[in-house]
Amino acid sequence: MYVDDVYYSRINGALFSLFDVSQVEVLRGPQGTLYGKNSTGGAIKVNTRNPFDHDGGSAELTVGDYGRMEGRFYLSGKLGEQWAASIAGAKITNDGYVENRAGGPDFNDDDTSAVRAKLMFRPSDAFSATLSVDHTRQDANLTMGRPMANLVQTSAFPGGLTVLHPGETGDWDHSAETSLAPGQGQKLRHQGVSLSMDWDLADAWRLKSITAYRRLKTHSYIDIDASEQELGDVLVALDQNQRSQEFQLHYDNGGTLHATFGLYWMKEHVPSHQEAYADDLYTFLGTPVSFLRTIEDDLTATSRAAFAHVNWEFAPTWTLAAGVRWTKDEKDYERTTSTFWGPVLAALNGTVPFPRTSASWTAVTPSFSLQKALGDNVMAYFSANRGFKSGGFNGRSNTAYDVLHAKYDPEFVWTYELGVKAESADHRLRGSATAFSSDYKDFQARVSQDVGTFPVLNAAELDIKGLELEGSALVGSSTTISGQLSWLDAKYKRFEDFRLDPDYPGFDLNVSHAHVPFSPEFTARVAVQHSIPLEKAGTLAFGGDVSYRSRTWLSVDNRDVLSQGAYTVVGVYGVWDSPQYAWQVRAGIRNLTDETYMIEGQEFASVGNIQTAYYGLPRNWYVSLRYNF
Repeated sequence: MYVDDVYYSRINGALFSLFDVSQVEVLRGPQGTLYGKNSTGGAIKVNTRNPFDHDGGSAELTVGDYGRMEGRFYLSGKLGEQWAASIAGAKITNDGYVENRAGGPDFNDDDTSAVRAKLMFRPSDAFSATLSVDHTRQDANLTMGRPMANLVQTSAFPGGLTVLHPGETGDWDHSAETSLAPGQGQKLRHQGVSLSMDWDLADAWRLKSITAYRRLKTHSYIDIDASEQELGDVLVALDQNQRSQEFQLHYDNGGTLHATFGLYWMKEHVPSHQEAYADDLYTFLGTPVSFLRTIEDDLTATSRAAFAHVNWEFAPTWTLAAGVRWTKDEKDYERTTSTFWGPVLAALNGTVPFPRTSASWTAVTPSFSLQKALGDNVMAYFSANRGFKSGGFNGRSNTAYDVLHAKYDPEFVWTYELGVKAESADHRLRGSATAFSSDYKDFQARVSQDVGTFPVLNAAELDIKGLELEGSALVGSSTTISGQLSWLDAKYKRFEDFRLDPDYPGFDLNVSHAHVPFSPEFTARVAVQHSIPLEKAGTLAFGGDVSYRSRTWLSVDNRDVLSQGAYTVVGVYGVWDSPQYAWQVRAGIRNLTDETYMIEGQEFASVGNIQTAYYGLPRNWYVSLRYNF
């Protein structure tokens, strides 16, 4: 994700809902020949407002279900001829939508404060500089899911399993219980500063520099088993920082040739401390055995890159684009894992060191596209892009075996697109159709091994094909209809998994790779809005949307209980705007039919048979009042 061209290595705490956001772009496929960090699966680009272009501000208050209270503001203006500034802030709270069965504060709540300030200096038309500072603070109780499979306790001697908590079935009542103590929740602090400078060097050349520093601190407890049993309770505390520098040199001859040349550097340091508590996981001769594992790890990652991209309009209706990126990623990793058993098994206590290890990977990733204007309002294109995701070290290496097999290799992908975009001459109809194919090699997959370890495998050759249709229509003068339809065919051509060998001691018949996780075959959305002019009383609008998603698998191992069947979510709203749009009142209901559906899964079957699902928001209402000045 990028905010004002700054790459966020960790998106925890990143907010799209500040009022200074002017545009959010969702880009599909490999990226890296135009800007920033390389990626294999696309990018999200968030652009904020230019203070010189906005003189005024906004303020909004929202109330809603589950104790929702939100306040936002934005203020922007010129500070003379050469200076302009803006500030945006938000305070977001809710009481949580998962009831605490044991009493006390509910789960899945929020308490977030965020602010971003920008100062822009423009002494001439040839130079500008923008300084941006942001800070986010989050404090919340636990985020709880639902245990979908039997949670079991293992007897170290004489052997055997005991079910501690039966897997839950049927519709969820959005309630949970935890073994963690009150106050053991989630805390986050995320801040950054960036300086962006633009120079017009000559009639056709422009230089841009982007310098940034970011820091993220978290101290979060997670109840992975989502029950009153202590099987998979963990603390994750990290103190990450990243520094980056990017130079972009742009060329535009004012006609048929446009080019970008760039250099990129980023260094990230991620020390972390983790604790795992599992006092209910094992017994010995019928007596529970306490278990504590502590992990200290330290990762330093450095990425260097050079890239170039050229657009050439070689004929009146044809445009050819080509780019290339050279990337070198280096990682330096050190880890120490200490395990502490209760007195009866104290002889097993020990520390597994992961000596400081370094590795580097280099890749060249090209891109190509050809675009043809088929008329004044119709365009067709074809593109081919190669993506690269660096290798690394398994951050869950808990045994000597893990240490020996911790390193994994890079992942590569080729993505191809063929598409057409069109609109009517009066701009009332717009539409696009895109067919795409992605071919992954050495796809990185984390799996759960039978001995409580979690290796990362370069397991798969993955083939994804799809078709996307989008369109919108203005019907009459006041009704807008829009829709999207997506078909996806995702399949593993190969998945090398040692756990599927019948001779493997931990062979599990329930493991399957027949379905690629988070890849529903069909998704669709239809939205309608109708506006009613009220003459001197302003404008009233009503709208709604219906979203559909077919069956989705939520775990790499295709656990049946972590499979969400097809579901549909409906939302409705109404908006009143005053005549000069100074005031706005908006009210709505999300998930109108109160659909219960899973959105995420955690699968640690080798630890107490943990298979936990996380659910979307139940039906909830909101009312917002906004003032623009």
